[in-house]
Amino acid sequence: MRKKQTMTSVLLKNINESGQSLYAISKATGIHKTALGRFVAGKQSLRLDIADKLAVHFGLVLKKGR
Repeated sequence: MRKKQTMTSVLLKNINESGQSLYAISKATGIHKTALGRFVAGKQSLRLDIADKLAVHFGLVLKKGR
């Protein structure tokens, strides 16, 4: 059985594999670099509106599973 992915794990994977600096992601999305850094370090979660901005930036789409 395949492990279900969380929104957090998908966002972290895209941030880490993007090759973009947190500064570049911050500038492109309007999300404060400090908030991104805390999220990547596992010290803080993201509000849903911030997660939405990251999803749009990385071209992610939420899809209903089974």
